[in-house]
Amino acid sequence: MLKTLKSYLLLVAAVLPLASSQAAEPLKSSIQPGEKIATIFEPLNITGAHAGEPHCLVCENGRSPVAMIFAQDLDDRLLRLLVKIDTATERHQKEGMGSFVVFLSEDAELPKRLEDAAKKHNFKHLVLSTFDPVGPEGFDVAKEAAVTVVLYSEHVVRANHAYRQGELTEKEIEKVLGNIPKILDTK
Repeated sequence: MLKTLKSYLLLVAAVLPLASSQAAEPLKSSIQPGEKIATIFEPLNITGAHAGEPHCLVCENGRSPVAMIFAQDLDDRLLRLLVKIDTATERHQKEGMGSFVVFLSEDAELPKRLEDAAKKHNFKHLVLSTFDPVGPEGFDVAKEAAVTVVLYSEHVVRANHAYRQGELTEKEIEKVLGNIPKILDTK
């Protein structure tokens, strides 16, 4: 018994560093910096000018600077990011900045929650939408990504931030916001 316990503890000691190093690896999700957005899709818009209908937000924003976010669910951390993205979009209207979130979910209650959140936080520019959980073809959103932020302009990705559940912290939100200048001045 003692020999078995000793073997088990040695095994745990050997495997634990591997598990923690894998968890610490950055998550790769969706289109990466330098790559072009080469396909379009029509999420169901919950807010915005096309609320209640499928509408291509990539098309609507054209070559403008855009913050495109894919998320699995709405939580407080994500809401903090969304409020700041909406504020940044307002601040950069003269540059034509757009922003939208695509929730990859089949939750029938989610559209109502999104409408309520948009009203409560008074989103002026950020469009909330939903799409199939597998995500749009050609965007390769990682299944383990709770939130993926793709910042692009002229259909070229300038920055990408991907987070597993619980990884979107205030520090990470500030990193995302710190990359917005990359999409504003691309000349």
